[in-house]
Amino acid sequence: MTDAKPDLASIIDLEASGFGSSSYPIEVGIVLPNGQTYCSLIVPEPDWRHWDESAQKIHGIQRDVLLKHGRSSVEVALALNERLHGLTVYSDAWYHDYNWLSRLFDAAERAPHFKLEDLRVILKQSEADRWDVTKAQVIQDLHLTRHRASNDAKVLQQTLLRVQRGD
Repeated sequence: MTDAKPDLASIIDLEASGFGSSSYPIEVGIVLPNGQTYCSLIVPEPDWRHWDESAQKIHGIQRDVLLKHGRSSVEVALALNERLHGLTVYSDAWYHDYNWLSRLFDAAERAPHFKLEDLRVILKQSEADRWDVTKAQVIQDLHLTRHRASNDAKVLQQTLLRVQRGD
């Protein structure tokens, strides 16, 4: 008898202008079960003005970088729908990510073609108990130098895999 290998989950991570009702998404990153990634900066909509310097210290993205290198809400929403169509995608910050994705899709006048779910719903208690220690080890093992949405999604996916395998 062989042990079943857990399927990798699709993971999403968002960076934002800050926290609270005025914040908005500035970057989205995903990683799919096959390891394919997508990451994009998002150009703020004209009425997206909130900017929290303490959030910038965490994600390291300056607003002028978004204006120069970001993609429109429509372009990002279409790209997410294309890559995630029909999938359930998991987030470790469901409440915030749900709100930021809603802002993105509302601005794009589109509906998501995927389901966003809280990562905790697929964790057993024993896996949740090992999460923080395992995540710290994954970060160390992956040698990721930049705090970016796609890197965070990779860390979450690999942490989930390790806790599910019992590593």
